[in-house]
Amino acid sequence: MNRDPHRHDLGEFLKARRAELDPAAVGLPDGGSRRVAGLRREEVAVLAAISTDYYARLEQGRIQPSPSVLESLARVLHLDDDQRAYLYELAAKEEFRPPPRRRPRPRTQPQLQRMIDDMAHTPAFVIGPRTEIVAWNAMGAALITDFAQIPEKQRYYIRLLITDPAMRELYADWEGVTRLAIAQMRMHNTNNPGDAQLAALVGELSVRDDQFRQWWGAHHVAVRDTGTKHLRHPVVGDLHLDWSAVTWAADPDLQIIVWTAESGTATHDSLRMLASWAADPSRSTTNSA
Repeated sequence: MNRDPHRHDLGEFLKARRAELDPAAVGLPDGGSRRVAGLRREEVAVLAAISTDYYARLEQGRIQPSPSVLESLARVLHLDDDQRAYLYELAAKEEFRPPPRRRPRPRTQPQLQRMIDDMAHTPAFVIGPRTEIVAWNAMGAALITDFAQIPEKQRYYIRLLITDPAMRELYADWEGVTRLAIAQMRMHNTNNPGDAQLAALVGELSVRDDQFRQWWGAHHVAVRDTGTKHLRHPVVGDLHLDWSAVTWAADPDLQIIVWTAESGTATHDSLRMLASWAADPSRSTTNSA
């Protein structure tokens, strides 16, 4: 049996997607006697016009699917754009796939740090593919937490979300934020399925938290790009912030997360108040957020 980790992940991804699909959504009767949720293997095979044995071998990671089969499966499983891109990335032929590379923890460059430091009223931090936080400005620390107080080996955004009770208070929709961060982490590590640092992080959090283990095992994926989040900040109260991820061209593994609010809104005014609080030398050096 082929041990290609991409094929293994492909099989797990297919199983997770069919398990979530309502039979009625594809025109099949529920029947009332299903022992497991979602579609059966043979049902996916029939809808995709392939044999059950062929589909079973796909889920077992034993064969390389053709482009036409991938397209059929994407249609049958109702994949969205991010899921479709992930499916094709996992199924890429080995000769066309860049070889896995050892990725040390990313390091920020002085010019990148200077750039975000100059954003006096804009929270920003720099994140790597494993959600490692590698740089931040004063407003980023004031908004989220004092990253400098966290040991570098533990300074992962997803780890903070799972292990820090204050993060559950900070994010009004903590579950949605955390599930999205997990989906983004999986998506942004597609090309490095055997990454030792990622495996160690996932292993630690899976042991510590049942929800993380369940959500990671669901194999959801999402691109880290832009969105809106509701924060309940302990200093300035409710914030409704837009966030955008900007890839740093000098190191495409790094993305700058920038938080903004429309001018004239209460959140925009609150960011100004937060900036004044962050610049006050008499305040406590540790942010309780």
